[in-house]
Amino acid sequence: MIAHGYVRYTNDVDLVVAFEPNNMARAMTALKKLGYVPKIPVVPLEFADPVKRQEWIEQKGMVVFQLVNERFRREPIDVFVFEPFDIEQACARSEWREFGPTLKIPVIDLEQLLAMKRLANRERDRLDIEQLTKLQKFRDERKSG
Repeated sequence: MIAHGYVRYTNDVDLVVAFEPNNMARAMTALKKLGYVPKIPVVPLEFADPVKRQEWIEQKGMVVFQLVNERFRREPIDVFVFEPFDIEQACARSEWREFGPTLKIPVIDLEQLLAMKRLANRERDRLDIEQLTKLQKFRDERKSG
Protein backbone atom coordinates (compact mmCIF):
# COMPACT_ATOMS: atom_id res chain seq x y z
CA MET A 1 0.00 0.00 0.00
CA ILE A 2 2.61 2.50 1.08
CA ALA A 3 4.85 1.57 -1.83
CA HIS A 4 1.99 2.61 -4.14
CA GLY A 5 1.53 5.99 -2.49
CA TYR A 6 -1.36 5.32 -0.14
CA VAL A 7 -0.01 5.95 3.32
CA ARG A 8 -1.88 4.40 6.20
CA TYR A 9 -0.82 2.18 9.03
CA THR A 10 -1.37 -1.27 7.57
CA ASN A 11 -0.73 -3.23 10.78
CA ASP A 12 0.71 -6.22 8.93
CA VAL A 13 2.89 -7.43 6.12
CA ASP A 14 1.17 -9.42 3.38
CA LEU A 15 3.38 -12.17 2.05
CA VAL A 16 2.73 -14.29 -1.01
CA VAL A 17 4.84 -17.44 -1.27
CA ALA A 18 4.97 -19.84 -4.22
CA PHE A 19 3.20 -23.00 -3.11
CA GLU A 20 5.79 -25.54 -4.07
CA PRO A 21 6.04 -27.75 -0.93
CA ASN A 22 9.82 -27.32 -0.48
CA ASN A 23 9.55 -23.58 -1.02
CA MET A 24 6.72 -23.25 1.49
CA ALA A 25 8.62 -25.33 4.06
CA ARG A 26 11.71 -23.13 3.58
CA ALA A 27 9.60 -19.99 4.04
CA MET A 28 8.03 -21.29 7.26
CA THR A 29 11.44 -22.37 8.58
CA ALA A 30 12.96 -18.96 7.80
CA LEU A 31 10.08 -17.12 9.49
CA LYS A 32 10.37 -19.40 12.53
CA LYS A 33 14.10 -18.60 12.77
CA LEU A 34 13.15 -14.90 12.83
CA GLY A 35 10.86 -15.59 15.79
CA TYR A 36 7.52 -15.74 13.98
CA VAL A 37 5.00 -18.33 15.15
CA PRO A 38 1.44 -19.05 14.01
CA LYS A 39 -1.23 -17.04 15.76
CA ILE A 40 -3.37 -20.17 15.90
CA PRO A 41 -2.11 -23.25 17.78
CA VAL A 42 -0.65 -25.27 14.91
CA VAL A 43 2.80 -26.41 13.85
CA PRO A 44 4.14 -23.91 11.24
CA LEU A 45 5.20 -26.65 8.82
CA GLU A 46 1.56 -27.80 8.62
CA PHE A 47 1.08 -24.76 6.42
CA ALA A 48 3.32 -26.42 3.81
CA ASP A 49 0.83 -29.33 3.58
CA PRO A 50 -1.67 -28.56 0.76
CA VAL A 51 -4.29 -30.91 2.26
CA LYS A 52 -4.11 -29.13 5.63
CA ARG A 53 -4.31 -25.70 3.96
CA GLN A 54 -7.38 -26.80 2.01
CA GLU A 55 -9.01 -27.97 5.26
CA TRP A 56 -8.38 -24.58 6.82
CA ILE A 57 -9.85 -22.81 3.79
CA GLU A 58 -12.97 -25.00 3.69
CA GLN A 59 -13.60 -25.45 7.43
CA LYS A 60 -12.47 -22.10 8.80
CA GLY A 61 -12.83 -19.78 5.80
CA MET A 62 -9.14 -18.94 6.14
CA VAL A 63 -7.72 -16.45 3.64
CA VAL A 64 -4.39 -15.75 5.35
CA PHE A 65 -2.20 -17.65 7.79
CA GLN A 66 -1.06 -15.13 10.37
CA LEU A 67 2.31 -15.31 12.07
CA VAL A 68 3.25 -13.16 15.06
CA ASN A 69 6.50 -12.29 16.77
CA GLU A 70 6.99 -11.29 20.41
CA ARG A 71 9.62 -8.71 19.38
CA PHE A 72 7.41 -7.16 16.71
CA ARG A 73 3.93 -7.40 18.23
CA ARG A 74 2.48 -4.74 15.96
CA GLU A 75 3.79 -6.24 12.73
CA PRO A 76 2.24 -9.65 12.10
CA ILE A 77 2.88 -11.39 8.80
CA ASP A 78 -0.13 -12.61 6.80
CA VAL A 79 0.72 -15.40 4.35
CA PHE A 80 -1.99 -16.07 1.79
CA VAL A 81 -3.32 -19.67 2.01
CA PHE A 82 -3.61 -19.78 -1.78
CA GLU A 83 -1.68 -18.11 -4.57
CA PRO A 84 -3.79 -15.01 -5.27
CA PHE A 85 -2.08 -14.56 -8.65
CA ASP A 86 0.53 -16.15 -10.88
CA ILE A 87 3.67 -15.50 -8.85
CA GLU A 88 6.10 -15.81 -11.78
CA GLN A 89 4.17 -13.25 -13.82
CA ALA A 90 3.78 -10.93 -10.84
CA CYS A 91 7.52 -11.08 -10.08
CA ALA A 92 8.30 -10.30 -13.70
CA ARG A 93 6.07 -7.21 -13.48
CA SER A 94 7.24 -6.22 -9.99
CA GLU A 95 9.47 -3.31 -9.25
CA TRP A 96 12.44 -4.11 -7.02
CA ARG A 97 12.79 -1.49 -4.30
CA GLU A 98 15.39 -0.89 -1.65
CA PHE A 99 14.28 -0.70 1.97
CA GLY A 100 17.38 0.21 3.90
CA PRO A 101 20.97 -0.58 3.04
CA THR A 102 20.64 -4.38 2.84
CA LEU A 103 17.05 -5.18 1.91
CA LYS A 104 15.74 -5.19 -1.65
CA ILE A 105 12.31 -6.70 -2.30
CA PRO A 106 9.87 -6.97 -5.21
CA VAL A 107 6.74 -4.83 -4.89
CA ILE A 108 3.77 -6.05 -6.91
CA ASP A 109 2.15 -3.67 -9.33
CA LEU A 110 -1.02 -1.82 -8.44
CA GLU A 111 -3.32 -4.11 -10.43
CA GLN A 112 -2.06 -7.15 -8.50
CA LEU A 113 -2.43 -5.31 -5.19
CA LEU A 114 -6.03 -4.40 -6.06
CA ALA A 115 -6.73 -8.02 -7.03
CA MET A 116 -5.36 -9.21 -3.66
CA LYS A 117 -7.50 -6.66 -1.85
CA ARG A 118 -10.59 -7.85 -3.74
CA LEU A 119 -9.87 -11.46 -2.75
CA ALA A 120 -9.42 -10.61 0.92
CA ASN A 121 -12.60 -8.49 0.77
CA ARG A 122 -12.50 -7.25 4.36
CA GLU A 123 -13.97 -3.84 5.15
CA ARG A 124 -10.50 -2.28 5.33
CA ASP A 125 -9.62 -3.88 1.97
CA ARG A 126 -12.68 -2.31 0.35
CA LEU A 127 -11.65 1.08 1.76
CA ASP A 128 -8.11 0.52 0.48
CA ILE A 129 -9.44 -0.33 -2.99
CA GLU A 130 -11.45 2.90 -3.00
CA GLN A 131 -8.43 5.01 -2.02
CA LEU A 132 -5.98 3.25 -4.34
CA THR A 133 -8.43 3.59 -7.24
CA LYS A 134 -8.77 7.34 -6.57
CA LEU A 135 -5.00 7.66 -6.45
CA GLN A 136 -4.64 5.75 -9.72
CA LYS A 137 -7.29 7.92 -11.40
CA PHE A 138 -5.54 11.07 -10.18
CA ARG A 139 -2.20 9.85 -11.58
CA ASP A 140 -3.79 8.88 -14.90
CA GLU A 141 -5.41 12.33 -15.21
CA ARG A 142 -2.08 14.06 -14.50
CA LYS A 143 -0.35 11.99 -17.20
CA SER A 144 -2.99 12.71 -19.83
CA GLY A 145 -3.52 16.32 -19.24
